[in-house]
Amino acid sequence: MTPPRGGRPPAGKGGGGKGGGASRGKGRGGSSRAGGNPESDRTRKPGAGVGGGRRGGGGGGRNPLAQMGPQGRAPKSSAKTGLGGEQVEGRQAVRELLLANRRDCREIWMAQDLDPAPVLEDIRELAAEARVVIKEVGRGKLDAAARTDAPQGIIAFAKPLPEADLEDLIARRSGRPAPFLLCSDGITDPGNLGALLRSAECAGVTGVVLPQHRAVHVTPTVAKAAAGAIEHLPMTTVGGMPTAIKTMKDAGVWVVGLDERADKTLWDLSMEDAPVALVLGAEGPGLSRLVRERCDELVSIPMRGRVASLNVGTAGTLACFEIARARRPR
Repeated sequence: MTPPRGGRPPAGKGGGGKGGGASRGKGRGGSSRAGGNPESDRTRKPGAGVGGGRRGGGGGGRNPLAQMGPQGRAPKSSAKTGLGGEQVEGRQAVRELLLANRRDCREIWMAQDLDPAPVLEDIRELAAEARVVIKEVGRGKLDAAARTDAPQGIIAFAKPLPEADLEDLIARRSGRPAPFLLCSDGITDPGNLGALLRSAECAGVTGVVLPQHRAVHVTPTVAKAAAGAIEHLPMTTVGGMPTAIKTMKDAGVWVVGLDERADKTLWDLSMEDAPVALVLGAEGPGLSRLVRERCDELVSIPMRGRVASLNVGTAGTLACFEIARARRPR
């Protein structure tokens, strides 16, 4: 089924199917279901610090070191609202935070025992240019503040990620590609979401839609797994994905859900540069009933092997690049 040029096909004509995970197809050799092993971030306390000043923020704000507790751990963040992203761990993620220049970075901690590396020199140069303070701290103090298993000896404390409006993400603008959105219908595993955001940015996704409740947002694990992609992807949170889908459809966006029981496969998609949204379900349960019903099209991933599952990060990556291929100018 091909969406009308510049719009979406009539609702209700997608590939059917009930329930299931994010990707299961009916190819010659079997089926696939996207799943995962949901896990939460480590329960270490996050670092604090909200910056001000120029790129990366040099002036104003509180010093994260001054807010450390008696065991050298940063205090718990306050209300869990918005996208998150205040604590960025990992060398590539911190480098992209400084390069992107989207939000202020107040301070960077580096472990004192780090060996020289080109990426660390990049970070030092970018931080100096942006007047961001780099403090060398003991490995024990840094690891105590870390909320990922391998912060690679570096943590940045920044303002939260800026949140876009859904209306801005779905708006068509002259001279730019049509919107290509990625929507999470309850993804809870931070590793899966981070890897998916990295792939989505590489595939040309122009915006990400996350539900406010019962789904992971941008935790330190997500930021590290995304390797800097969060700094380049506009994101928004919505109260309910079914309502958001209706808003997208009313704006002419073609909504495609990845559903394990769909008869139509991902390879059958045909589209030009039409606005499109790809919806991925939670690990295990897949798309919720209302989301499935509101999608214009449901597609599966045809499987040829004996293993009948893909996790949502892998399935979503494949789908993002396939949609990008189908949208390329002919």
